[in-house]
Amino acid sequence: MTTTIDDIRQILKELAQSQQELAQSQKETDKQIKQVNKQIGELGDRLGEFVEYHVRPAVVRLFQERGIDVHEFHPGISVKRDNEGLEVDLLVVNDTDAILVEVKSKLTQRDVDEHLQRLAKFKRLMSRFRDVKALGAVAAMVVPNQVASYAYRLFRDRFPCGEKRTPNLIRSRFLWRKAANR
Repeated sequence: MTTTIDDIRQILKELAQSQQELAQSQKETDKQIKQVNKQIGELGDRLGEFVEYHVRPAVVRLFQERGIDVHEFHPGISVKRDNEGLEVDLLVVNDTDAILVEVKSKLTQRDVDEHLQRLAKFKRLMSRFRDVKALGAVAAMVVPNQVASYAYRLFRDRFPCGEKRTPNLIRSRFLWRKAANR
């Protein structure tokens, strides 16, 4: 069978049409992927809100059980000052303490490190709390043992609390640390 010029033109026409269909299909797939990514992000946000919602009453109760009065409770604090920012999931305050609580669905070493950085700039960015003791806590639905150990070692070695309650909070999946009072 001999291939004619018309046959070649027909093949090229079909190839061009297939390429156009493929390009259209790729655009639709990209659009669907973006929608799924958006939905996953929204689901992650909802999970974070769910964890925070359940941590809130537990935080107040846990602190009160350990002799820490809770006078104020502020969820979702966001501060910007001098081109620097700070976000705190939960801020628990009394006359002598300000406790910054970071809430995660699953705690990682990076989360612990970022919370330490947050604590380091807390008093500088929220100067109305400069006269209180700044404490940090992390609450999570899932805290892998190696992350709990990492956080405990980091907090103990760098900024020892000297308080007997620290190990109890570790077992409760709350991790403490005193911020440097600068």
